[in-house]
Amino acid sequence: MARPLRILLLNWQDRENPEAGGAEVHLHEIFGRLAARGHTVRGVVSGWPGAPPSATLDGIDFERVGNRYSYAWRARRAARGVVRGFAPDVLVEDINKVPLYSPRWAGVPVVALVPHLFGATAFAEASIPLATAVWAAERAIPSVYGSCPFHAISESTALDLTKRGVLARDITVIPPGIDHDTYRPGSSTERAEAPTLLYVGRLKRYKGIEILFAALSRLNRRLPDARLVIAGRGSDERRLRKLVRHAGLSHRVRFLGYISEEEKVAWLRRAWAVVYPSPKEGWGMTNVEAAACGTPVIASDSPGLRESVAAGESGVLAPHGDAAAWTASICEVLEEPSVRERLGRGGVAHAARFSWSRAADETEAHLYQSLETLMRADENHRHRA
Repeated sequence: MARPLRILLLNWQDRENPEAGGAEVHLHEIFGRLAARGHTVRGVVSGWPGAPPSATLDGIDFERVGNRYSYAWRARRAARGVVRGFAPDVLVEDINKVPLYSPRWAGVPVVALVPHLFGATAFAEASIPLATAVWAAERAIPSVYGSCPFHAISESTALDLTKRGVLARDITVIPPGIDHDTYRPGSSTERAEAPTLLYVGRLKRYKGIEILFAALSRLNRRLPDARLVIAGRGSDERRLRKLVRHAGLSHRVRFLGYISEEEKVAWLRRAWAVVYPSPKEGWGMTNVEAAACGTPVIASDSPGLRESVAAGESGVLAPHGDAAAWTASICEVLEEPSVRERLGRGGVAHAARFSWSRAADETEAHLYQSLETLMRADENHRHRA
């Protein structure tokens, strides 16, 4: 058994942050398990108004600096201080927003963990100046991180990296897992009486949620009692509510806001289908959680989502942004009990392939392998010098 590692994490948020999402779940599930195995894990993340300056979560000691707007500048100084006192074996930078370019200043081996890259989708969410800055920052990843091993969470993210110039040999794909003790078919939860679609996630403009309203409007004759339940919060909620009113769908669309984990599981089991209309994701964890609950998924045929959904097995993929195709896919699932039953059974089998223990095992192995590769490369460089 190799000796335990000292691991420094850089991520914009920890799981207690009000803005935390799937990237934070992924980070905690994996590195919390590594901490439980004896590795020493510390993290530098951003804070928020009223946040304690530090916290220990899942066995990981977090230092919180700045906020979501100042973190990019504050994190570097804080992380350099941790490097001097902690002497980590490896720094893992979770690149899920603007990259921090840690290889330029860390002074220790760096592994880049990449859930997904925004690319042009940033322009659907942010102002042109901010989106341009994000786009440009990502363009520099191959040159800044060129000597680093990469951990991508999906083949789609790996392909995105190679298209930008990262060598395929430097990328290891390790898909996320799910909590199978929590996400499983319910013996006591019954499906909703009316045909119910469920969206769970952030309410952001780039998520493409409005296509669901267009599809619902087209279902007035075939499925007049179909409903859409939206669980989550975000900056696009006001616009989405306005679109619902203008479309005359207020009686068919329900906004739940934030829901607890227990409520989320209950809704995943009640829904007839889960919907995910995003143009691009790193993975799509909710799709696998829904599948584990025996609920079919209807998602955009887009990067990341087409991997978290097994088309024809756990759900149906529809061309992104195509209202007619989305309407047809929704009808295919909601109108046919035999289709829902088949996809429900297939979804449980599909979800069984993904576990956090397996993801932690592969991440641990990748860290050891990465350090060995980097040390060998450093030795070869010294010999040539």
